[in-house]
Amino acid sequence: MMAGGADARRFEACIRGGGVALFGADTVYGLACAPDDPDAVSRLYELKRRPSGKAAAVMFFSVAAALRALGGSLGPRTLEALGRLLPGGVTVLLDNPARLFPLACAEDPATLGLRVVSIPQLAGVSVPVLQSSANLAGGPDARRLEDVPAELRAAVDLVVDGGELPGVPSTVLDLRRFERGGADTARVLRAGAVGEQAIAAALAGQFHFDPATYDELIHDDIPSYDALQDAVAEAAAAGRVHVGSMLELGTGTGETARRLLARLPGAAFVGVDESAAMLEAATAALAGFGERVALRVARLQDPLPEGPFELVASALCVHHLTGAEKADLFARVRAVLSPGGRFVLGDVVVPDDTAAATTSLTPGYDRPDTVADQLRWLAEAGFEARLVWSQGDLAVIVAATAVGRVEGR
Repeated sequence: MMAGGADARRFEACIRGGGVALFGADTVYGLACAPDDPDAVSRLYELKRRPSGKAAAVMFFSVAAALRALGGSLGPRTLEALGRLLPGGVTVLLDNPARLFPLACAEDPATLGLRVVSIPQLAGVSVPVLQSSANLAGGPDARRLEDVPAELRAAVDLVVDGGELPGVPSTVLDLRRFERGGADTARVLRAGAVGEQAIAAALAGQFHFDPATYDELIHDDIPSYDALQDAVAEAAAAGRVHVGSMLELGTGTGETARRLLARLPGAAFVGVDESAAMLEAATAALAGFGERVALRVARLQDPLPEGPFELVASALCVHHLTGAEKADLFARVRAVLSPGGRFVLGDVVVPDDTAAATTSLTPGYDRPDTVADQLRWLAEAGFEARLVWSQGDLAVIVAATAVGRVEGR
């Protein structure tokens, strides 16, 4: 079926005729050609000065068209994920057992890069395209048509002016192992137009942050990240001469653990996290602490490691639980603490003044509660608790068992 609007008709005719088109996508300006035309693909690569062995994504202009082309090679878990992610500013890397679109896959025929966009100007385009950003290899992405190098604008067969675009390239998400491996296998390889928390929500909680990019991303998302971490460590160590054993909930890449271990020398440390990949990063980060550290893959909803522990701590993890799950966790934490033990919780909260909230949250994935609610649930679990630090929508709460005493600044 031929495309509807004038720009869409011209674009599709250009692609079908073996041409190279310059167009405004949903993120940045791009170049497009027929993905099964060797001459057109070669020309696009030459225009960009792009190495011939480097793969490019295949773009569809509707989800239905993409699934018709790829659906037979995709499992149910991956299909469900794509249904939530697309269309949108995401390039998804998929297993390609049928070796579809070999020219786009280049030297890695087992992997296919997929884009599905919603571009009003090109609504109705029925052909897929091989697409790449409209720049010279390694050059900046183009937000406006005039940002595209003049030599590219002059050399293409068609120019579709999309006006001023967001200017942020697509997020590259690796789902190649998602069908088989599930929770620990989705990886963001390049941060871009779609944030990681939005991806997490689209994958229905089956997403885990990439340890290689997590530190940069969390600092961008939470400017007060280091201040929160320092406040957690200070609250954990305040007034303590010695701690023999401690448990961390949501160890991640080991940032909180590193601070706790440094402030509490000699303590044996157990850390749990549901992402094996994050714990691999934590293992490397905490290698200097030797046999003091034991890490385990587990969810917060799972039974906690057997105590007793003198300290339980958690930073930026518990807010993913519902209110009922938080209350249940607090009761289970109380059960594994030794007499006089302490629970330190640093996390995103719902502030009294909603204008103070600065952390980007995704409904259904992030579920912060007020400090007041969490103090109430802690009291119901048998703790004496108080707020010891806050900044915007971040807070640190210290809870002690009845025979203990809450320390804080």
